[in-house]
Amino acid sequence: MKNLLIETASGSYPVSVGRNIIETKLVEQIGEIKPTSILIIADSAVQSLYGEQLLNLLRSSYKTEVYIVPSGEEYKSFESYYNIQSFALKLGLDRKSLILAFGGGVIGDLAGFAAATYMRGIPFIQLPTTLLAHDSAVGGKVAINHPEGKNMIGAFYQPRAVIYDLAFLSTLPGHELRSGFAEVIKHGLIGNADFYHWLTAEISVLNDLIDEKLQHMIIEGIRVKAAVVKEDEKETGVRAHLNFGHTLGHAIEAEKGYGKISHGDGVAIGMLFAIWLSGRVYKLNLPYEKIKKWFKELGFPVEVPENLSTDALISRMLKDKKSHSGTITMVLLRTIGAPESSPFEKDQLKSLLETWRQGGSV
Repeated sequence: MKNLLIETASGSYPVSVGRNIIETKLVEQIGEIKPTSILIIADSAVQSLYGEQLLNLLRSSYKTEVYIVPSGEEYKSFESYYNIQSFALKLGLDRKSLILAFGGGVIGDLAGFAAATYMRGIPFIQLPTTLLAHDSAVGGKVAINHPEGKNMIGAFYQPRAVIYDLAFLSTLPGHELRSGFAEVIKHGLIGNADFYHWLTAEISVLNDLIDEKLQHMIIEGIRVKAAVVKEDEKETGVRAHLNFGHTLGHAIEAEKGYGKISHGDGVAIGMLFAIWLSGRVYKLNLPYEKIKKWFKELGFPVEVPENLSTDALISRMLKDKKSHSGTITMVLLRTIGAPESSPFEKDQLKSLLETWRQGGSV
Protein backbone atom coordinates (compact mmCIF):
# COMPACT_ATOMS: atom_id res chain seq x y z
CA MET A 1 0.00 0.00 0.00
CA LYS A 2 1.14 3.54 -0.82
CA ASN A 3 0.00 6.68 0.98
CA LEU A 4 0.01 10.34 -0.04
CA LEU A 5 -1.11 13.44 1.81
CA ILE A 6 -3.12 15.98 -0.18
CA GLU A 7 -2.56 19.48 1.18
CA THR A 8 -4.85 22.39 0.34
CA ALA A 9 -5.62 25.79 1.83
CA SER A 10 -8.82 24.40 3.36
CA GLY A 11 -7.17 21.33 4.90
CA SER A 12 -5.31 18.09 4.23
CA TYR A 13 -6.41 14.48 3.80
CA PRO A 14 -4.84 11.10 3.05
CA VAL A 15 -4.94 9.09 -0.16
CA SER A 16 -4.27 5.37 0.17
CA VAL A 17 -3.64 3.14 -2.86
CA GLY A 18 -3.29 -0.64 -2.70
CA ARG A 19 -5.01 -3.97 -3.15
CA ASN A 20 -7.54 -5.23 -0.58
CA ILE A 21 -7.14 -2.22 1.70
CA ILE A 22 -10.81 -1.28 2.03
CA GLU A 23 -11.46 -3.23 5.23
CA THR A 24 -8.58 -1.74 7.19
CA LYS A 25 -8.30 1.80 5.81
CA LEU A 26 -12.00 2.59 5.54
CA VAL A 27 -12.77 1.39 9.06
CA GLU A 28 -9.83 3.42 10.32
CA GLN A 29 -10.96 6.62 8.58
CA ILE A 30 -14.60 6.26 9.61
CA GLY A 31 -13.47 5.65 13.17
CA GLU A 32 -11.74 9.04 13.15
CA ILE A 33 -14.87 10.80 11.85
CA LYS A 34 -17.31 9.01 14.23
CA PRO A 35 -20.44 9.59 12.10
CA THR A 36 -23.99 9.30 13.42
CA SER A 37 -24.99 7.47 10.23
CA ILE A 38 -23.61 6.64 6.78
CA LEU A 39 -25.13 7.02 3.32
CA ILE A 40 -23.40 5.11 0.53
CA ILE A 41 -24.02 6.61 -2.89
CA ALA A 42 -23.15 3.80 -5.27
CA ASP A 43 -22.92 3.17 -8.99
CA SER A 44 -25.40 0.42 -9.90
CA ALA A 45 -22.78 -1.81 -11.56
CA VAL A 46 -20.36 -1.41 -8.65
CA GLN A 47 -23.12 -2.05 -6.14
CA SER A 48 -24.08 -5.32 -7.83
CA LEU A 49 -20.48 -6.54 -7.66
CA TYR A 50 -19.20 -5.19 -4.35
CA GLY A 51 -22.14 -3.63 -2.51
CA GLU A 52 -22.78 -6.44 -0.06
CA GLN A 53 -19.09 -6.56 0.85
CA LEU A 54 -19.15 -2.88 1.78
CA LEU A 55 -22.46 -3.08 3.63
CA ASN A 56 -21.34 -6.09 5.64
CA LEU A 57 -18.24 -4.16 6.65
CA LEU A 58 -20.21 -1.18 7.96
CA ARG A 59 -23.64 -2.24 9.17
CA SER A 60 -22.43 -4.02 12.28
CA SER A 61 -21.08 -0.71 13.65
CA TYR A 62 -23.01 2.07 11.90
CA LYS A 63 -26.50 2.83 10.69
CA THR A 64 -25.90 2.52 6.95
CA GLU A 65 -28.12 2.98 3.90
CA VAL A 66 -27.46 2.90 0.16
CA TYR A 67 -28.67 5.10 -2.68
CA ILE A 68 -28.00 3.51 -6.08
CA VAL A 69 -27.39 5.63 -9.19
CA PRO A 70 -27.57 4.03 -12.66
CA SER A 71 -24.25 3.84 -14.48
CA GLY A 72 -23.48 6.57 -16.98
CA GLU A 73 -22.45 10.21 -17.38
CA GLU A 74 -26.04 11.17 -18.18
CA TYR A 75 -26.96 10.47 -14.54
CA LYS A 76 -24.61 13.16 -13.23
CA SER A 77 -27.65 15.38 -13.42
CA PHE A 78 -29.74 17.77 -11.37
CA GLU A 79 -32.46 15.11 -11.13
CA SER A 80 -30.04 12.59 -9.56
CA TYR A 81 -28.70 15.27 -7.22
CA TYR A 82 -32.22 16.29 -6.13
CA ASN A 83 -33.24 12.67 -5.57
CA ILE A 84 -30.18 12.06 -3.38
CA GLN A 85 -30.99 15.12 -1.28
CA SER A 86 -34.60 13.97 -0.88
CA PHE A 87 -33.46 10.47 0.09
CA ALA A 88 -31.02 11.88 2.68
CA LEU A 89 -33.71 14.10 4.19
CA LYS A 90 -36.16 11.21 4.46
CA LEU A 91 -33.49 9.11 6.18
CA GLY A 92 -32.89 11.92 8.66
CA LEU A 93 -29.20 12.41 7.92
CA ASP A 94 -27.77 15.13 10.15
CA ARG A 95 -24.65 17.29 10.06
CA LYS A 96 -22.58 14.52 11.63
CA SER A 97 -23.58 11.94 9.03
CA LEU A 98 -21.09 10.69 6.44
CA ILE A 99 -21.45 10.10 2.69
CA LEU A 100 -19.36 7.46 0.92
CA ALA A 101 -18.90 7.94 -2.85
CA PHE A 102 -18.67 4.37 -4.16
CA GLY A 103 -18.00 4.35 -7.87
CA GLY A 104 -16.17 6.19 -10.62
CA GLY A 105 -15.88 9.85 -11.50
CA VAL A 106 -19.62 10.35 -12.01
CA ILE A 107 -20.42 9.08 -8.52
CA GLY A 108 -17.53 10.95 -6.92
CA ASP A 109 -18.62 14.25 -8.45
CA LEU A 110 -22.32 13.69 -7.76
CA ALA A 111 -21.94 12.38 -4.20
CA GLY A 112 -19.35 15.03 -3.40
CA PHE A 113 -21.67 17.81 -4.55
CA ALA A 114 -24.51 16.29 -2.53
CA ALA A 115 -22.24 16.21 0.54
CA ALA A 116 -21.04 19.77 -0.07
CA THR A 117 -24.58 21.15 -0.10
CA TYR A 118 -26.55 18.91 2.27
CA MET A 119 -27.14 21.04 5.38
CA ARG A 120 -24.38 23.31 4.00
CA GLY A 121 -21.84 20.51 4.04
CA ILE A 122 -21.29 17.11 5.64
CA PRO A 123 -18.15 14.93 5.42
CA PHE A 124 -17.60 12.46 2.62
CA ILE A 125 -15.02 9.86 1.65
CA GLN A 126 -14.10 8.90 -1.89
CA LEU A 127 -14.01 5.16 -2.64
CA PRO A 128 -13.02 5.24 -6.34
CA THR A 129 -13.59 2.11 -8.39
CA THR A 130 -12.30 3.24 -11.80
CA LEU A 131 -8.95 4.36 -13.16
CA LEU A 132 -10.51 7.64 -14.30
CA ALA A 133 -11.35 8.46 -10.69
CA HIS A 134 -7.64 8.71 -9.77
CA ASP A 135 -8.04 12.21 -11.18
CA SER A 136 -11.56 13.18 -10.17
CA ALA A 137 -11.46 11.74 -6.62
CA VAL A 138 -8.56 14.01 -5.64
CA GLY A 139 -8.69 17.79 -5.47
CA GLY A 140 -12.21 18.56 -4.29
CA LYS A 141 -13.93 19.57 -7.53
CA VAL A 142 -17.49 18.25 -7.22
CA ALA A 143 -20.28 18.98 -9.68
CA ILE A 144 -23.20 17.96 -11.84
CA ASN A 145 -23.69 18.49 -15.57
CA HIS A 146 -26.11 20.82 -17.34
CA PRO A 147 -27.28 20.35 -20.94
CA GLU A 148 -25.39 23.57 -21.76
CA GLY A 149 -22.08 22.30 -20.42
CA LYS A 150 -20.22 19.78 -18.31
CA ASN A 151 -19.64 20.38 -14.56
CA MET A 152 -21.32 23.79 -14.76
CA ILE A 153 -23.01 23.46 -11.35
CA GLY A 154 -20.66 22.56 -8.54
CA ALA A 155 -18.32 23.50 -5.74
CA PHE A 156 -14.82 23.05 -4.34
CA TYR A 157 -15.26 20.64 -1.43
CA GLN A 158 -12.50 18.33 -0.26
CA PRO A 159 -13.13 14.75 0.90
CA ARG A 160 -11.97 13.53 4.30
CA ALA A 161 -10.04 10.70 2.65
CA VAL A 162 -9.57 8.84 -0.62
CA ILE A 163 -9.25 5.05 -0.35
CA TYR A 164 -8.25 3.51 -3.68
CA ASP A 165 -8.59 -0.28 -3.52
CA LEU A 166 -7.13 -1.76 -6.71
CA ALA A 167 -9.27 -4.89 -6.25
CA PHE A 168 -12.25 -2.90 -7.56
CA LEU A 169 -10.45 -2.26 -10.85
CA SER A 170 -10.19 -5.98 -11.70
CA THR A 171 -13.73 -6.02 -13.15
CA LEU A 172 -13.41 -2.71 -15.01
CA PRO A 173 -14.39 -2.97 -18.72
CA GLY A 174 -11.63 -2.24 -21.23
CA HIS A 175 -13.22 0.97 -22.51
CA GLU A 176 -13.41 2.32 -18.96
CA LEU A 177 -9.78 1.42 -18.33
CA ARG A 178 -8.81 3.29 -21.51
CA SER A 179 -10.91 6.28 -20.47
CA GLY A 180 -9.07 6.53 -17.17
CA PHE A 181 -5.69 6.07 -18.80
CA ALA A 182 -6.25 9.30 -20.76
CA GLU A 183 -6.12 11.26 -17.50
CA VAL A 184 -2.96 9.39 -16.46
CA ILE A 185 -1.33 10.43 -19.75
CA LYS A 186 -2.50 14.00 -19.15
CA HIS A 187 -0.71 14.14 -15.82
CA GLY A 188 2.53 13.02 -17.46
CA LEU A 189 2.21 15.53 -20.29
CA ILE A 190 1.54 18.52 -18.05
CA GLY A 191 3.54 17.72 -14.95
CA ASN A 192 6.23 15.09 -15.23
CA ALA A 193 8.23 14.41 -18.41
CA ASP A 194 9.96 11.38 -16.85
CA PHE A 195 6.58 9.88 -16.01
CA TYR A 196 5.33 10.52 -19.56
CA HIS A 197 8.39 8.72 -20.99
CA TRP A 198 7.86 5.83 -18.55
CA LEU A 199 4.26 5.51 -19.76
CA THR A 200 5.23 5.43 -23.44
CA ALA A 201 7.91 2.82 -22.71
CA GLU A 202 5.88 0.60 -20.39
CA ILE A 203 2.27 0.82 -21.62
CA SER A 204 1.73 -0.10 -25.28
CA VAL A 205 -1.58 -1.96 -24.84
CA LEU A 206 -4.22 -1.82 -22.10
CA ASN A 207 -3.26 -5.31 -20.93
CA ASP A 208 -0.03 -3.75 -19.63
CA LEU A 209 -2.07 -2.08 -16.88
CA ILE A 210 -1.35 -4.69 -14.21
CA ASP A 211 -0.98 -4.29 -10.45
CA GLU A 212 2.53 -2.90 -9.97
CA LYS A 213 2.37 -0.66 -13.03
CA LEU A 214 -1.18 0.33 -12.18
CA GLN A 215 -0.29 1.33 -8.63
CA HIS A 216 2.79 3.22 -9.79
CA MET A 217 0.95 5.28 -12.40
CA ILE A 218 -1.98 6.04 -10.10
CA ILE A 219 0.39 7.32 -7.42
CA GLU A 220 2.47 9.34 -9.91
CA GLY A 221 -0.65 10.82 -11.51
CA ILE A 222 -2.00 11.83 -8.11
CA ARG A 223 1.38 13.36 -7.20
CA VAL A 224 1.13 15.68 -10.20
CA LYS A 225 -2.40 16.68 -9.30
CA ALA A 226 -1.59 17.07 -5.60
CA ALA A 227 1.24 19.51 -6.35
CA VAL A 228 -1.06 21.66 -8.49
CA VAL A 229 -3.95 21.58 -6.01
CA LYS A 230 -1.63 22.52 -3.15
CA GLU A 231 -0.59 25.65 -5.04
CA ASP A 232 -4.03 26.55 -6.39
CA GLU A 233 -7.00 24.86 -4.71
CA LYS A 234 -9.78 26.83 -6.39
CA GLU A 235 -8.48 27.19 -9.95
CA THR A 236 -7.50 30.84 -9.89
CA GLY A 237 -4.19 30.13 -11.64
CA VAL A 238 -2.11 27.04 -12.38
CA ARG A 239 -4.88 24.56 -11.55
CA ALA A 240 -6.37 25.42 -14.93
CA HIS A 241 -3.46 23.43 -16.41
CA LEU A 242 -5.22 20.26 -15.23
CA ASN A 243 -7.79 21.00 -17.94
CA PHE A 244 -5.27 20.13 -20.67
CA GLY A 245 -7.29 18.43 -23.41
CA HIS A 246 -10.57 19.17 -21.66
CA THR A 247 -11.73 22.33 -23.43
CA LEU A 248 -12.33 20.50 -26.71
CA GLY A 249 -12.91 17.17 -24.91
CA HIS A 250 -15.81 18.54 -22.85
CA ALA A 251 -17.27 20.22 -25.94
CA ILE A 252 -17.24 16.88 -27.79
CA GLU A 253 -18.89 15.12 -24.82
CA ALA A 254 -21.63 17.74 -24.53
CA GLU A 255 -22.29 18.02 -28.27
CA LYS A 256 -22.27 14.27 -28.79
CA GLY A 257 -24.58 13.76 -25.80
CA TYR A 258 -23.42 12.70 -22.33
CA GLY A 259 -22.61 9.02 -22.25
CA LYS A 260 -22.26 8.73 -26.05
CA ILE A 261 -18.47 9.09 -25.90
CA SER A 262 -16.37 8.40 -22.83
CA HIS A 263 -14.72 11.25 -20.96
CA GLY A 264 -11.28 9.81 -21.62
CA ASP A 265 -11.86 9.39 -25.34
CA GLY A 266 -13.02 13.01 -25.54
CA VAL A 267 -9.98 14.18 -23.59
CA ALA A 268 -7.65 12.11 -25.79
CA ILE A 269 -8.95 13.92 -28.88
CA GLY A 270 -8.66 17.22 -27.03
CA MET A 271 -5.06 16.50 -26.01
CA LEU A 272 -4.06 15.68 -29.57
CA PHE A 273 -5.53 18.96 -30.79
CA ALA A 274 -3.81 20.85 -27.96
CA ILE A 275 -0.43 19.24 -28.79
CA TRP A 276 -0.86 20.04 -32.51
CA LEU A 277 -1.94 23.58 -31.63
CA SER A 278 1.05 24.02 -29.31
CA GLY A 279 3.43 23.12 -32.12
CA ARG A 280 1.61 25.41 -34.54
CA VAL A 281 1.40 28.45 -32.24
CA TYR A 282 4.77 28.19 -30.50
CA LYS A 283 6.72 26.80 -33.50
CA LEU A 284 7.74 23.75 -31.49
CA ASN A 285 8.77 20.26 -32.49
CA LEU A 286 6.56 18.28 -30.10
CA PRO A 287 6.14 14.50 -30.63
CA TYR A 288 2.64 14.91 -32.07
CA GLU A 289 2.82 12.08 -34.62
CA LYS A 290 4.39 9.70 -32.09
CA ILE A 291 1.65 10.41 -29.54
CA LYS A 292 -1.07 10.08 -32.18
CA LYS A 293 0.31 6.66 -33.19
CA TRP A 294 0.48 5.59 -29.52
CA PHE A 295 -3.12 6.72 -28.96
CA LYS A 296 -4.26 4.67 -31.96
CA GLU A 297 -2.48 1.57 -30.62
CA LEU A 298 -4.22 2.04 -27.26
CA GLY A 299 -7.61 2.30 -28.97
CA PHE A 300 -8.29 6.02 -28.49
CA PRO A 301 -10.10 7.96 -31.20
CA VAL A 302 -7.68 10.45 -32.79
CA GLU A 303 -10.06 12.84 -34.52
CA VAL A 304 -13.30 14.66 -33.85
CA PRO A 305 -16.39 12.64 -34.85
CA GLU A 306 -17.41 13.71 -38.37
CA ASN A 307 -21.00 14.49 -37.43
CA LEU A 308 -19.95 17.25 -34.99
CA SER A 309 -19.60 20.63 -36.66
CA THR A 310 -16.71 22.94 -35.84
CA ASP A 311 -19.15 25.82 -35.29
CA ALA A 312 -21.09 23.81 -32.69
CA LEU A 313 -17.90 22.81 -30.89
CA ILE A 314 -16.64 26.39 -30.78
CA SER A 315 -19.98 27.48 -29.32
CA ARG A 316 -19.59 24.85 -26.60
CA MET A 317 -16.00 25.92 -25.93
CA LEU A 318 -17.11 29.52 -25.49
CA LYS A 319 -19.23 28.30 -22.55
CA ASP A 320 -16.23 26.64 -20.92
CA LYS A 321 -15.56 27.93 -17.40
CA LYS A 322 -12.08 29.12 -18.43
CA SER A 323 -13.42 31.25 -21.30
CA HIS A 324 -13.94 34.97 -20.83
CA SER A 325 -15.36 37.85 -22.89
CA GLY A 326 -15.63 35.91 -26.13
CA THR A 327 -12.14 34.38 -25.96
CA ILE A 328 -11.44 30.67 -25.46
CA THR A 329 -8.59 29.68 -23.17
CA MET A 330 -6.63 26.62 -24.26
CA VAL A 331 -4.03 24.84 -22.14
CA LEU A 332 -1.03 24.24 -24.39
CA LEU A 333 2.47 22.80 -23.93
CA ARG A 334 5.76 24.68 -24.16
CA THR A 335 7.37 21.27 -23.86
CA ILE A 336 6.44 17.97 -22.20
CA GLY A 337 5.79 18.81 -18.55
CA ALA A 338 5.49 22.59 -19.07
CA PRO A 339 1.88 23.71 -19.70
CA GLU A 340 0.71 27.25 -20.38
CA SER A 341 -2.73 28.83 -20.74
CA SER A 342 -3.25 30.73 -23.97
CA PRO A 343 -6.34 32.74 -25.05
CA PHE A 344 -7.75 32.58 -28.58
CA GLU A 345 -10.36 34.66 -30.34
CA LYS A 346 -13.35 32.60 -31.43
CA ASP A 347 -12.75 32.94 -35.18
CA GLN A 348 -9.01 32.29 -34.80
CA LEU A 349 -9.57 29.02 -32.90
CA LYS A 350 -12.34 27.99 -35.28
CA SER A 351 -9.95 28.33 -38.22
CA LEU A 352 -7.21 26.39 -36.42
CA LEU A 353 -9.58 23.61 -35.35
CA GLU A 354 -10.91 23.29 -38.89
CA THR A 355 -7.35 23.14 -40.25
CA TRP A 356 -6.47 20.37 -37.78
CA ARG A 357 -9.61 18.41 -38.64
CA GLN A 358 -8.66 18.56 -42.30
CA GLY A 359 -5.21 17.11 -41.57
CA GLY A 360 -3.23 20.34 -41.56
CA SER A 361 0.46 20.04 -40.69
CA VAL A 362 2.00 21.63 -37.61
